[in-house]
Amino acid sequence: MAAERLAAQGHSVTIYDRMPNPGRKFLLAGRGGLNLTHTDDPEVFLARYREASDWITPIIDGFSPEELRDWCDGLGETSFAGSSGRVFPKSFKASPLLRAWLRRLDGMGVAFCARHDWQGWDDAGALVFKNATGGQVVFKPDVTLLALGGASWPKLGADGGWASRLEAKGITVAPLAAANAGVLVNWSTLMKERFGGAALKRIVATCGSMEAKGEAIVTQDGLEGGVIYTLGPDIRQALAKDGKALIHLDLRRDLPLEILTERLSKPRGKQSISTWLHKAAGLAPAAIALFREEAATGVKAPFDDPVGLAKLLKALPVQIDGLKGLERAISTSGGIDRSELDDHLMLKRLPGVFVAGEMIDWEAPTGGYLLQACFSTGIAAANGMTAWVEAQRE
Repeated sequence: MAAERLAAQGHSVTIYDRMPNPGRKFLLAGRGGLNLTHTDDPEVFLARYREASDWITPIIDGFSPEELRDWCDGLGETSFAGSSGRVFPKSFKASPLLRAWLRRLDGMGVAFCARHDWQGWDDAGALVFKNATGGQVVFKPDVTLLALGGASWPKLGADGGWASRLEAKGITVAPLAAANAGVLVNWSTLMKERFGGAALKRIVATCGSMEAKGEAIVTQDGLEGGVIYTLGPDIRQALAKDGKALIHLDLRRDLPLEILTERLSKPRGKQSISTWLHKAAGLAPAAIALFREEAATGVKAPFDDPVGLAKLLKALPVQIDGLKGLERAISTSGGIDRSELDDHLMLKRLPGVFVAGEMIDWEAPTGGYLLQACFSTGIAAANGMTAWVEAQRE
């Protein structure tokens, strides 16, 4: 994104990429339909960035969700907003958009150098790369953008190796950790074998004071899905403090407690517990299994108390034992501390070196917020680079 903006402003741009082909993480994002941005009201949208919302607001204002949609449309991949407000290209794929984008960049004169792995700087301040044959390439541009990603899905190119190189320059880098990642739960064998892959739909998950509405997926070793990802920072904080985290799930968010209590007050008769919960409470098999799983591991189900049973179904405790690793996380938390950057995303300790994307310490849930901030920080950094070059020339 920065390369396109710089080339449009008349600069000569070269992109060095350690991988054989560009945009591998971008293509991975397209497996889920390529959720580019979201149609939330600005206040709601920006609140998704939590602690980073203050400084990231002017950056997203500088390249808004509407402008991102116009950009996508301009590449021939018309965007649309789904019922949830999420914005996708109509093709639901990343590859057509990436091909059109690369054609545009090529037509603008942007050069690509594949299989160039950045090693840092030499004593003269030039960039040093290792090429595909193991040889050394040295280049000293007028201005540099580091857009090296976080550390999730390292096999796609971004492994966080840049952190030690910047720390050696005195730059504060918060530890990189998995964000928008699944959580680990110690399921029974029955839960793993019969319900691994099942969806828990229309639920509310809470952790502390935070809550999220949506779906979760039962996996062999825990839970994944939108509600889990949204609560990720709170779960991570609890794990760091106590070594475990407790979340609560409302398995019938669409039923008020009073109505659920009334339904559960009817006699069960000769029905099995599972059949009764399905008919009376409208629970799907996976939700019933989850309820019985937790009830069997420390929570006594008050079947003779409709009020207590309804309350339990509306706030079922699930213990989280850990987060899944970076190798499959959607994104990364941590990165370069915002205090190390000026308002144009230039490193204060390294004049003429800018950063963008997941290298900076911010995070957001899935839903279009991740890609939007990456695009917007790319534009902000490019504008800062142009201002820097012009100032140096003067």
